[in-house]
Amino acid sequence: MAARAVEVRITGQVQGVFYRARCAEEAARLGVTGWVRNEYDESVRGHFEGPSDAVDALVAWCHEGSPRAVVDQVEVTDVPAEGLTRFATE
Repeated sequence: MAARAVEVRITGQVQGVFYRARCAEEAARLGVTGWVRNEYDESVRGHFEGPSDAVDALVAWCHEGSPRAVVDQVEVTDVPAEGLTRFATE
């Protein structure tokens, strides 16, 4: 299974709704490494890497997010893998 790495930017009502915490839980469930953090413009940015199908599943989750989130857009950019070994919430 091919490895894949992506950077994502999620906009909408995604801060203050446990989006990052739930994303980290989903990443752990899927075996994806990387990070997720709040940005000053009220978006959420993340870096995900792992098996292609697991990364794709986490990106698909980002379109829904946590139960209280209202996601407007998910931008996905393929990037080189960094060899991260865990998932961090920054």
